[in-house]
Amino acid sequence: MADAEPWREHLPLAHRLADASGAVILHYFRQALAIEDKEYIDGYSPVTVADREAEAAIRALIEEACPDHGILGEEHGHERPDARFTWVIDPIDGTKAFISGMTTWGTLIALQDRGTGIIGVLDQPFLGERFVGHGEGAWLGERKLATRACPELSGATLYATEPDMFSPTERAAFDALAARVRLRRFGADCYAYGMLAAGFIDLVVEASMNLWDIAALIPIVEGAGGIVTGWDGAPMGADGRTLAVGDPRLHAPALEILAQAASPENR
Repeated sequence: MADAEPWREHLPLAHRLADASGAVILHYFRQALAIEDKEYIDGYSPVTVADREAEAAIRALIEEACPDHGILGEEHGHERPDARFTWVIDPIDGTKAFISGMTTWGTLIALQDRGTGIIGVLDQPFLGERFVGHGEGAWLGERKLATRACPELSGATLYATEPDMFSPTERAAFDALAARVRLRRFGADCYAYGMLAAGFIDLVVEASMNLWDIAALIPIVEGAGGIVTGWDGAPMGADGRTLAVGDPRLHAPALEILAQAASPENR
């Protein structure tokens, strides 16, 4: 049945979107740029012309190829929210890294079918790396990805983007989990999820996440054998709390530690 695996039909477009955005972004990377602060967001939330132009390039291609599809992007809003298929876009996830000249940023492109992710792309054009997840697994270029075995928290490597993404209650829960792992690191942005899928990281725990921050990463992590949920074990919800594990055996013990922050009385 032709409609049984719609990701096959749309995967070439996903690659075209990543190609187009990468060409725009590389023109600006490690160049002097005007940086604006999204003052309506708590804390420092920078945005540049690279973010906006890259998303505009992606949107233009989607409008041309699939004018009936929805589009949800960080910089230019939501179009056709009732569409069956929706492209979820973060043109530069990790703008703080981008403006610092670091390489942990990436372009995130997801295609959702009635809210379920069927394609996920994490593109790092400066490094020439593209992580892709869909119904047949996850890949980095031609290499099929698989998460690594890590049955115990005591042997795990844990990442988060930055400590400031957590509320005090969430930070206490994160620290409790961090106390149980072998190695805790900050600062990898979306790239941490790619490294989890590639078998180098075991857990990513974050908060304050929007749909465009995580939608593309779920098919990649799950395609490599991992699990992505909220801190309560359910699919990620509006609270923005995300738990990604490489070895499924880590999921239950990590959830148990994070449960204090997921409970209603601590929200």
